[in-house]
Amino acid sequence: MIKLFDSLQPSKEKIFCISFQRTGTTSVGQFFKDFGYRVAGYNAQRSTAWSKLRFLGDFDAIFHSSAFKKSQVFEDNPWFSPEFYKILYHRFPASKYILFTRDADLWFDSMVNHSQGKTLGNTYRHCKMYDRELEFFEKFPDYNCYENLHAIDNLLDLNESHREHYTSIYRRRNKEVIDFFNYVSPESLFVGQLEDPDKWQKLGGFFNLTVPEDYSVHSNKTKR
Repeated sequence: MIKLFDSLQPSKEKIFCISFQRTGTTSVGQFFKDFGYRVAGYNAQRSTAWSKLRFLGDFDAIFHSSAFKKSQVFEDNPWFSPEFYKILYHRFPASKYILFTRDADLWFDSMVNHSQGKTLGNTYRHCKMYDRELEFFEKFPDYNCYENLHAIDNLLDLNESHREHYTSIYRRRNKEVIDFFNYVSPESLFVGQLEDPDKWQKLGGFFNLTVPEDYSVHSNKTKR
């Protein structure tokens, strides 16, 4: 791994990016890679089935896995799953958390564009996260959800008619995260705005990293 910037020796606490998908999670991972941290992102969660294990409630299988133990920074699924941040906090009380937010409508536009107007990733897990389970069961009454938990199937539409539903969930979830950490451990959570041009410098400051003024990263940008 090539380290682009010199920094202090990375601290050993776990760092979880719990921002919702399409909110700069991959870029956060790249940021920490650039500063010499061991990062587990999309490829790690696909190869380890962490998202499936989280859905099944088998948290010990995640936390005892070698990929989890050897990594320090975690982004992408399953870390942004609803309520999972509470489990992480109580399991790893010394850890730090990152929440980037963005304009809710721009977030929804990115969601729609990502999979060409279809639900992202595994449809059943997506429906569970975004409160569309009944719709899923009505359209696929014979679908074996659990046998296909790891499949990327994109089975349902995601379009303008869903905007209010999704954006309300997005706003509510961000507030819930902030309120939780404000109560249990305000110093554990970094909150940033994805549209903020100084976001990486502010994130670096939170972790005692010196980030050059011209540093920027934008990974996994949606192609329109």
